[in-house]
Amino acid sequence: MKQTPVQSAFQEILSLPQIVALYVGAVVGSGILLIPGLTAELAGPASILAWLVMSILVLPMAITMGLLSARHPHSGGVSHFVRLAYGDRFGNAVGWFFLLSVPIGGPILGVTGAKYFAILMHWGDSETYMMAALIFFIVLLMNVFGLQLAGKVQTIVVSLIIAILLLAIFTAIPHYDAANFTPFMPNGWYSVMQTAVLLFWCFIGWEAVTHLSQEFVNPQKNAIRGVLWSAGVVALLYFAVAFLTVATHSYGSQKSAASLSVMVQLSLGPIGGWIVAVTALFICIASANAYVSAASRIAYSLAQEGIAPKWFGILHPKYKTPIGGLTFISMAFIVVLILLASGVISFAQLIQLPNATFFATYIGGCFAGVRLLRDSRLGKLCAWISLIVSFGLYPFLGWAGLYPVAIVVFLQLWERRKQRLKAKVSITS
Repeated sequence: MKQTPVQSAFQEILSLPQIVALYVGAVVGSGILLIPGLTAELAGPASILAWLVMSILVLPMAITMGLLSARHPHSGGVSHFVRLAYGDRFGNAVGWFFLLSVPIGGPILGVTGAKYFAILMHWGDSETYMMAALIFFIVLLMNVFGLQLAGKVQTIVVSLIIAILLLAIFTAIPHYDAANFTPFMPNGWYSVMQTAVLLFWCFIGWEAVTHLSQEFVNPQKNAIRGVLWSAGVVALLYFAVAFLTVATHSYGSQKSAASLSVMVQLSLGPIGGWIVAVTALFICIASANAYVSAASRIAYSLAQEGIAPKWFGILHPKYKTPIGGLTFISMAFIVVLILLASGVISFAQLIQLPNATFFATYIGGCFAGVRLLRDSRLGKLCAWISLIVSFGLYPFLGWAGLYPVAIVVFLQLWERRKQRLKAKVSITS
C-alpha cells in the first residue's frame, strides 16, 4: 500500500559530507582510545583477526540502517521502522529504548573526555565533573541553534579526529617490528572470540543517525552513500590503530588502557599525551553531538505519537529545533552526573545500561529490516545477518540485559494507567 507523505517539521539541510561526519562521529567513540590495547592484551597479535572480522560483520548492520533510512526517513528513526513493521506498541518501546540510553551515555562521554585532561592538569573530581558539564553544555547549545550549525561543527570535529588518528598511525609506522607478531595466538582461539564480542561496542552507532534521516538532503540517495563511506572510514581507522598497537607492542602491563597515547609518544614524546587528550575531547564532543541530536528528535517523535509528555515536542520558535527533548536530556544529564560524582553508582556499572538498550534497539531495527526490506535481496540478507549477530551477542550483556525489559514493563503499566484514566473520563462524561 502506498504511503501518503507526511509534512516534516524539520528541513532537509544535511549534505553528504555532513551525513558521513555524523555517522563517523557516532561510531568512532572513546573505544578507539582504549579497546585496541585491551584486545591485544587479551588475544595477542591474533586480535587483529577479530578486528578484521568485526569490521566485515558490522557492514550488514550499517547497510540495513542505511536502507531503512533511505526508504523511510523519519525523526523517529529505528522506532519508526519498527512501528511500520510491527505496530505502535513495539515501535514505542524501541523509541524509549533509545531515548533512555542517551541521558546515561551522554555523561559517560563527557566524563571520559574530561578525565584525559584531568590527568594532564592534575585536576580533582570537582574540576573533572565541571569540565564534563561544559562539554555537554557545548553540545546542547549547538543543537539549540539547529543541525545546520551542528552538522558543520560535526564535519570540522570529525575531520580533526581523522587527522589526529592518521598522525598517530603514521608516526607509529617507523617503530614497526615484525617480531611483535610472534607468537601470533598465545591464548588460543577462544581469546579471539572473546575479543570479537568486546569489539562490538566499538561499532555501535549506526542507529543514532537514522533519527536525523528526515533532515538529509535527498535521503533516498545520500543515506546509503553516507553509510558506505563512513563504514569504510571507520573500518580503516580502527584496523590501522589496532594493527600498529600490536606492531609497536604498545600494550601489556599498565600500557593497555592508554595504548594510543603510548604509541603516539614513541615518536612525539610527552606532547603525545596532549595529542591524545585533544583527540579524546574531539571524539566525545562528536559522539555526544550525534546522540543528543538523535535523542532530542526521538523525544519529539514520541510526543507527536502521544506516548511521551507533550512538552517533549516543543520546538524552538526561531530555529525549529526540539528544545523540549533537549530540556529532558539536560535534566537527566544533571541527575546522572550528580550520581556519578557522589559515588552512588560507578562508571563501570553505569556504562552497561546504555549498552543494553542500544543492543535492544539494534535487534528491533534488524527485525524491522527483515520485514520492510523483504523486496530487496541485499537488504533482507543484511537484516538477517545483523539480527543473528545481535541475538548471538545479547546474552553476554549479563544482568544489564534486563534494563530494556524494565522499560517495557514500565511502558505497559503507563499504558494501562492511561487507559483507566480515559475510561473514567468517558464514564463521567
